[in-house]
Amino acid sequence: MKRTIIKIDEDLCNGCGLCVSGCHEGALQLIDGKARMISDLYCDGLGACIGDCPLGAITLEEREAEPYNEIEVMKRVVPKGETTIIAHLNHLIDHDQRDFVLEGLDYLRDNDIKIDFTKLHKFKNDKEMSSSCSSNGNGGGCPGSKTMTFDIPAAAPISAALTEDQPSELRQWPVQFHLLSPLAPYFRNADVLLAADCVAFSMGNFHSKHLKGKSLAIACPKLDSNKESYIEKLTAMIDQAKINTLTVMMMEVPCCSGLMQIAKLATQQATRKVPIKALIVSMQGEIMSEEWV
Repeated sequence: MKRTIIKIDEDLCNGCGLCVSGCHEGALQLIDGKARMISDLYCDGLGACIGDCPLGAITLEEREAEPYNEIEVMKRVVPKGETTIIAHLNHLIDHDQRDFVLEGLDYLRDNDIKIDFTKLHKFKNDKEMSSSCSSNGNGGGCPGSKTMTFDIPAAAPISAALTEDQPSELRQWPVQFHLLSPLAPYFRNADVLLAADCVAFSMGNFHSKHLKGKSLAIACPKLDSNKESYIEKLTAMIDQAKINTLTVMMMEVPCCSGLMQIAKLATQQATRKVPIKALIVSMQGEIMSEEWV
């Protein structure tokens, strides 16, 4: 994929190592007396190391590079300790990299790694810091895992017609993203709905209003493994199956935003462009936001 990434002018580099110590993600190492990128996976392309170089040897360029991988970065950052973890996350927050921050917080929670979340910066315009998604000693917990009971208001009497079984709008099988073939006939020139697993259970009108006329893929950006395959399949749907539109439906919980990250990475890798609509659904099935992105 083509993305912004750092470039090192080895003729200017004097091997001082300041950029290496300043790169918390571990993308740089001193090799043969020169600072060198060891993997595109670790470079977020935000250029924090540029200010560390006294000779101006580091710049940003746009080129073909492997996509940045927050999980691989966290594996390298965590052994360096809490101070480095916080510095890395704050670096992402300051550049408004919300999806990567949430992936990093999920990694900390999944591996039971505790840090002082009060030291994390806040996203611009956020009422709350998204670090509430990570369990910690301060009583925080992920909104997506919090136990809740909903009060269902009394409704008007339902007519007999509405109590009959409603027809399904599902037009294919399978639906789980790992099981799908991106080149299946039902994806060719189709309007595709990529929905988080929980969406259909929260919405009473999911079939009639949102699924009708669309081909479906469902996934959980929090619990599913090998999400890289989702990016590859979605890219194939865009370029080879030539889908018409992509609608991404996510729950309001922070971890669900990873589904849009998958869609964005796929569209960046694809050679074709398709319209993408993003919908955020509340836990009780209301559409909180709907926009073309």
